[in-house]
Amino acid sequence: MIPVSVCEIFGNIIFTTLNSWRNYLEETNLINQTRYSIIAKLMHWGFVLLFAYGVFKQVDDVAELSDPSLFRLEIVFAGIFLILLLGRFFYMTKTQRSALPENTSYIQKIAAKLVHLGMYISLGSIALTGLGIGGLYWIGLKEGLIMEAVISIHEFSVTATYWLVGVHILAAVYHRFKADGVWSAMVPFAKSEN
Repeated sequence: MIPVSVCEIFGNIIFTTLNSWRNYLEETNLINQTRYSIIAKLMHWGFVLLFAYGVFKQVDDVAELSDPSLFRLEIVFAGIFLILLLGRFFYMTKTQRSALPENTSYIQKIAAKLVHLGMYISLGSIALTGLGIGGLYWIGLKEGLIMEAVISIHEFSVTATYWLVGVHILAAVYHRFKADGVWSAMVPFAKSEN
């Protein structure tokens, strides 16, 4: 397990670097004056592609990990995914604010925060349990109660992610029809105006 201090160090490095890029883009007027920076939008849509790739290349059977090149790829992918996820979380929480209008109900604001936090947790859980499965396989625990438990948590995390992403998309479509600017803050097509 990675010590919290190492995660904080990586998170701070990523946050500082991304914030420097954002400041540069603002100073050189390369950022639109929208509610989300170009970096935030790139991270958002980049994660859509990264998650789609992860789903496409998923391991269907733990026995596939006996291939050393696939095993290494899975470990590297999960590690990079976690680092990018932490970086995105720190960047978004430190530099961005919600696109929800000020007059949005308190319950809707809390629901939006819970869905976003849930997506971070479930995506992180997918990568962490994937690393756990790989670690158990590597030390020789290729089957049994522990492996089954970690696989079950992994599968639950994937299912939770699908549901949370579905709710997230439904909320985005709702705001597109509401034309309150939330859709336009992150989606580069079919813009809606206030």
